[in-house]
Amino acid sequence: MTTKTWGSGGFAVLLLLTSVELVVFLEVSIVNVALPAMGAALALADTGLAWVVNAYQLTFGGFQLVGGRAADVLGRRRMFQAGIVLFTGGSLLCGLAPDAGTLLAGRAVQGVGAALVVPAELALLAAIFIEPAVHRRAFGVWSAMAAAGAGSGVALGGILTEVAGWPWIFLINVPIGLVALVASPRLLPADRPAPEGADRPRLDLVGALAGTGSLLALVLVASELPVRGWDALTTGAIAVTVLAAAVFWVRQRRHPQPILPPALLRRREVRAGTVANALVGAAHVPAFVLLSLMLQDVMGYSAIAAGFAVLPVAVVNMVTARTVVPWAVGRFGTRLVLAGGMGLLALGLAGYALLLHPGAGYLIAVLPSSVLFATGLPAVFVGSTASAVRVAPEEHKGTASGLLNTAQRLGAALGVTGVLLASAAWTASHETSVNAVADGLRIGFAVAAGLAVLGVLCALVMFTRRRVDAAAATVQQQGAPQR
Repeated sequence: MTTKTWGSGGFAVLLLLTSVELVVFLEVSIVNVALPAMGAALALADTGLAWVVNAYQLTFGGFQLVGGRAADVLGRRRMFQAGIVLFTGGSLLCGLAPDAGTLLAGRAVQGVGAALVVPAELALLAAIFIEPAVHRRAFGVWSAMAAAGAGSGVALGGILTEVAGWPWIFLINVPIGLVALVASPRLLPADRPAPEGADRPRLDLVGALAGTGSLLALVLVASELPVRGWDALTTGAIAVTVLAAAVFWVRQRRHPQPILPPALLRRREVRAGTVANALVGAAHVPAFVLLSLMLQDVMGYSAIAAGFAVLPVAVVNMVTARTVVPWAVGRFGTRLVLAGGMGLLALGLAGYALLLHPGAGYLIAVLPSSVLFATGLPAVFVGSTASAVRVAPEEHKGTASGLLNTAQRLGAALGVTGVLLASAAWTASHETSVNAVADGLRIGFAVAAGLAVLGVLCALVMFTRRRVDAAAATVQQQGAPQR
């Protein structure tokens, strides 16, 4: 594995990896504004439109664990390229879709591609950018691109839908994917040959299928429960979750090379990062959903205006990620950066809960809370992820990345379900007025703020102090193979 600095081609490598990250996370939210246009063009009812979102979320969240393990077993660059091929092909299928079934199939293929790309990309970042200062800067840029993708998707989706038509929210990914595919063998280090004999790494296919099936079913429950309640689909999905999880647990105990190796799970930073990522997803993803509903259903914004109202979140977090976060990690360590970032998320979410109402002004109520929220986002992404991937054994970095990202996607799905159920329960028990809807959404913000406070406690209690983190980084740097 070739290590990089900013002066040895590192910027081009970082641009390649994080540009793909940006596009992958754009797909989480970019479709939201275009849903009405898709429904009209392809005769999709509301339930079908929900699956345009869920097909991507399900496969993106469900396949990351096996994608991370595959990166360790089959090669990080190889799986990064395979993910790009699937994601780009899925995007092309969506953009050219003549009917609803083709569109949903394309969204599912996109999600599988994204689930392969993200763990491989994160493992490549951690293995290539090893020198501490460069490592901090690389993860700062990575966090900026991830948060920018999530924060700017609504605005970009509105522009593309209005100017070029809804298929272009997918077709725009195709040239980006082709460029990334051509550039990756030139910029990324080749995968090392796998050892022969008994030490050759193997992929437990039964365990992979069981783990993926359990995660897919759990994300399905989280996605559909707020809409459908307890019906045959959600109850059946719960049963599949439990059964597949039991099979996965048995395979973990019996297979010589399980999907989640015990050596990885014994690392305190990895366990803490998994919990922290779940809380990061549960706190920040519902905020975008709640804010979109508040701006449009309560405060009277159009869909495009709501997208631009959220755009400062992307701008502020990109600036913070490139400047403040790398300095703060070097000065205070990832543990305190995570705690501080979760604290800022909690303050921003509490501000939304206290200040937003039907007559609230943007500059007084929306923007200040958004700035606090946006400043905390890159800090929590870096703090919950960087140290956990860094201390993971070299042969398990992809698995660690997949585990952390799976935890964040599951946390996001469960968080959205929880806050929407809390919000809907309040609204249903009161008169159906705009004030009741606003109060229900404010309760949702308060629940998300509480989850962020739990993230502060997780950072302070579960993560090791900085001296241990620094020692692990030194060992990792000294042991890094170079070519």
